[in-house]
Amino acid sequence: MDTPRPAPRDAVLIGQGLVRHQRLRPRAHAFAHPTWFLLLPMHRLADAAAEAGLALNRPGLIAFHDRDHGDGRGPEAGGALGWMRELLRAQGITDADGPVWLHTYARVLGYAFKPVSFWYCHRADGSLRAIVAEVNNTFGERHCYLLDEPAWGRTLQACKRFHVSPFCRVEGGYRFRFLRTAGDAASRTVVRIEYGDAAGPLLLTSVSGTLSPATPRDWPRLLWRYRWHSAMVIARIHWHALQLWRKGVGWYAKPAPPADPVTPQEAPRPPAA
Repeated sequence: MDTPRPAPRDAVLIGQGLVRHQRLRPRAHAFAHPTWFLLLPMHRLADAAAEAGLALNRPGLIAFHDRDHGDGRGPEAGGALGWMRELLRAQGITDADGPVWLHTYARVLGYAFKPVSFWYCHRADGSLRAIVAEVNNTFGERHCYLLDEPAWGRTLQACKRFHVSPFCRVEGGYRFRFLRTAGDAASRTVVRIEYGDAAGPLLLTSVSGTLSPATPRDWPRLLWRYRWHSAMVIARIHWHALQLWRKGVGWYAKPAPPADPVTPQEAPRPPAA
């Protein structure tokens, strides 16, 4: 695999591609939808957002707000980056003192729902130190999976501790794989997540996109092409839930959220008999 090259001046990047989901059992169900996302240089976000014409912590057709992440703190309290740095230190990671990139959905027309965002945290020398998967469910709850000492293309595992779908129990674990490739014209990112339980793989998901530096001209184009993208994310979640229900897939009640907001990387264990 090619070694990823840094974007010019650590610019705001736009990724355009596909989100895919495949359920293997007890009833097959699959879909693929066009999507777009941001890859944000959080370590110089104010300057990068100004250069790209992205609304930052203010109303805009397409915007990013710090309070949509972490503990909801605003920029006056260090923002989402300050929260992430504190989270890493609390987990014993003290050398992630370099660039931090955030793969996430934007607010569109004032609304955002972010099923999962990925924080890529680097050392001062630019090497990748940790990845944090920040997960939101439709009940307004949030949980993080901390992947320690990651590498591009390496499979990373974590036990499932957080309720996301009523069609899956909170058991088993995730397998994450992150890919970045660089080409002459554009770079590409792919995130693959496999969820399985004691019976084997259950869900296969991925989000992929070709990356390009954002310019002020891009935001009206994205709005025209994808319309109210953020609202479509939540609408599609409920639509596919309805399809699973109609197929007779079992429904499980939502448990209480985990007491610890962060689940560290580890090999998943089978559920108790």
